[in-house]
Amino acid sequence: MSKINRQVLDFDFEKVCSVSTSNINIYGCLVCGKYFQGRGRNSYAYAHSIHDDHHVFINLATTKVYVLPDGYHVSDPSLQDISFVLSPKFTPEAIQAISSGLYLSKPSYDLSHKPYLQGYVGLNNIKHNDHMNVIIHSLLHVAPLRDALLLSDYQGKESELLKRFAALAKKIWNPRLFKSQVSPHEFLQEVNRVSGGKFRLEQQGDPVEFLGWLLNNLHKDLGGTKKKNSSIIFRTFQGELRVETQQVVVRPESESNEKPHFDIDRDIKTSVSPFLFLAVDLPPPPLFQDAVEKNIIPQVNIHSVLAKYDGNTTQESLGNLRRYKCQKLPPFIILHFKRFMKNAFVEEKNPTIVNFPLRGLDFKDYIDAPPSNESTLYDLIANITLESVAGTTRDKENTMWKVHLRAGGAGVDSEKWLMIQDLIVEETRKEMIFLGETVLQIWERRSSVKSSNGGRP
Repeated sequence: MSKINRQVLDFDFEKVCSVSTSNINIYGCLVCGKYFQGRGRNSYAYAHSIHDDHHVFINLATTKVYVLPDGYHVSDPSLQDISFVLSPKFTPEAIQAISSGLYLSKPSYDLSHKPYLQGYVGLNNIKHNDHMNVIIHSLLHVAPLRDALLLSDYQGKESELLKRFAALAKKIWNPRLFKSQVSPHEFLQEVNRVSGGKFRLEQQGDPVEFLGWLLNNLHKDLGGTKKKNSSIIFRTFQGELRVETQQVVVRPESESNEKPHFDIDRDIKTSVSPFLFLAVDLPPPPLFQDAVEKNIIPQVNIHSVLAKYDGNTTQESLGNLRRYKCQKLPPFIILHFKRFMKNAFVEEKNPTIVNFPLRGLDFKDYIDAPPSNESTLYDLIANITLESVAGTTRDKENTMWKVHLRAGGAGVDSEKWLMIQDLIVEETRKEMIFLGETVLQIWERRSSVKSSNGGRP
């Protein structure tokens, strides 16, 4: 047992044999960290134990430890930390401690005594997967989804994607990590396989597309159907939107600069459709700027762009006028700020900064008739921004993604904000959060108890 080396143990990668590349019945050598298939007399693990004089192996599926070549099972309390890193287990009490923000006053420590906050650890950027890392972090800080994954015990017919996402959630929220960082490699390999290569480690992509794909696949894998509330994904993120549509009528006598508007005397088509996130349009930046204005980045208040959903603001598209209003707001609202527009030549990037509060964003103007027992105040929990080269043209390869995450319980005073960009995790000042080019946000509805503090930011 003295030869066991915890510093070399890394259970984040795919559980495949280093010799045969098979993923069936895999054991990890606790001395060198390599993976081998089987433990019988003709197995690769057995051969490794004789040739390399390494004798302690852990079954990566059951977490049972064996000594080879003798083949006997070892039950030693000193090995429990290794089993917990390989397969963390969470109790309802542990979930309650996370929800109350206990980890803020009690940091965890890795093997090198480096402190870290559970749930706020760096994720490896293996090649170009930072656009997926920010989505992983954001979703795993949505309490209902996080708690369901941490308490899960998927061993049956569940999809491999769901099993690996739950395993990744448990690693990120593990208070007893050997290293204060986690590699999403195993989960992202499955993402690549299920998406048919659409989302790959080695290719920079769009976090909004990945989020839509992941939510729909998790919904389906959790047994979800088209019905409302049929999975935790729909219960958490799905709202309803009323869309009113009317054809534009061109009148020759109308003034050329008059904007088309809804005519109450003509037919208006009304439909209600579900949504998982709300797309928000940014005002176009000025086309021509003088030398002074070039240094000024346009700014807009979040309520002015959310006015798209007030039921009065009209939008014209393909000969139709449309106006939108929410019929039902979900417990968590995902906002997508549309920064990229394609023209005939390039994909343009809109650098406009959006000003928003961190707490108390009121959606009451964007919903028809809110239920009397539900608050319309929402607090920000995740904010995804991009960093890229200056200018208005999108440059995918030189774009970096980062996420701001709220840490702490319900109390405003005790909370912190952390910025995570791959392996970088650092506390950030609240007033710095809205200065980035925000692309995605997740907002959490306040309970009626929380809303008593008057919506202070």
